[in-house]
Amino acid sequence: MDSALIPEGTKRCSAPAFFLWTLPWLLLLACGGVSALLCLIFGLNQTNMSNIFAFALWIVADLAVIALGAGAFFTGFLTYIIGKKELKDIINVAVIIGFICYSGAMGMLGIDIGQPVRGWFIFWHANIHSMLVEVSFCITCYLCVLTIEYIPIIFENKKLNTVREFHLFGHNLHHIMAIFAATGTFLSFFHQGSLGGMFGVMYARPFAARYGFYIWPWTFFLFILSAIAAGPCFTILCTKLTEKITRKKLVPDKAIDLLAKISGFLLALYIILKIADTAGWIYGVIPQAGQRLMDFYREGPYGIWMLICEIGLFGIIPAILLLTPSLRKNRLCLIIASLMNCAGIVLNRFVFVIVTLAIPVMPFERFWSYLPTWQEWAIALAVIGYGFLLFSLSYRYLPVFPKERELNPY
Repeated sequence: MDSALIPEGTKRCSAPAFFLWTLPWLLLLACGGVSALLCLIFGLNQTNMSNIFAFALWIVADLAVIALGAGAFFTGFLTYIIGKKELKDIINVAVIIGFICYSGAMGMLGIDIGQPVRGWFIFWHANIHSMLVEVSFCITCYLCVLTIEYIPIIFENKKLNTVREFHLFGHNLHHIMAIFAATGTFLSFFHQGSLGGMFGVMYARPFAARYGFYIWPWTFFLFILSAIAAGPCFTILCTKLTEKITRKKLVPDKAIDLLAKISGFLLALYIILKIADTAGWIYGVIPQAGQRLMDFYREGPYGIWMLICEIGLFGIIPAILLLTPSLRKNRLCLIIASLMNCAGIVLNRFVFVIVTLAIPVMPFERFWSYLPTWQEWAIALAVIGYGFLLFSLSYRYLPVFPKERELNPY
């Protein structure tokens, strides 16, 4: 029965081996389920959130996976709107990763709001002055778009494709995919930007506050740029990891190289603007707030090293690796650059979510640090387990890689 569902002309591991592969991811999901249940029954006192830290590990993970999932909308934009046809060999992977990231983020948010049964209040009783309302609307709508983009891939399953209605529906969706790619780009640009803009308008928190362009602080544009710079690299990492585990060539080198080169240009542009933004913050926002740069780094675990790592180690270095053709074409350098790029965006989101709240605003307040509870870790890790499980099922039973049979003749 299992072999009847595997894509035509491909080879997969045996059913028992696949079951053993899924066990650790199922275990992570089970631990996350227990933690979620504890939070829903006993409340958010299962976390270390407080009046100081209204955001916690979940929001760091949430913002990080949303940024890493940006490869879906940006690759779709490049493929269907710009016309980079070579990226069609990797677009399915990008869509699946995007769906995993956004659905996982929505799951974490469902626990984070404390009372998910009232989650519909966000839409029915919308606070039109809140950037988070716009974020909620756009993320929800874009998850619907990703679901629509994922459905044709599901209907290409060997068994489902024999059903005439499924075949026609999936085939027709493919023809209008450019509309959904454009819609997803519009929705993603706005919610990625508003996530950053929310921190930029926190003028009572000089660490995060920024000047802006009309109503948008610089962080609005930096969040968009950092997401579309790191998202494609995360797609590359997932593809290369799949190739390593399966010992197969799944995507042509030209598709990977093009995506890496575009990511390198975007990362270089982001780092240039990030340096300009940091300089403007140091010589503009901070003096106007009556403070100095080292006032934000004088105590606690969140030192100036974080700024150096974010811009230098995880910004400038991977940009150079991705923009240098000989280094970009080297498998090891490509993976290192992609890892560093993704690590940089995770660090950036951590800085804005946690460090912004850890640094005191008043001179009589002390520096804080945040230590997540095991429940927070379990729920965040459950998203990783969910991602591995869904991606593994998709690879096993769906034709995720169009060139797999061509690159691996059996």
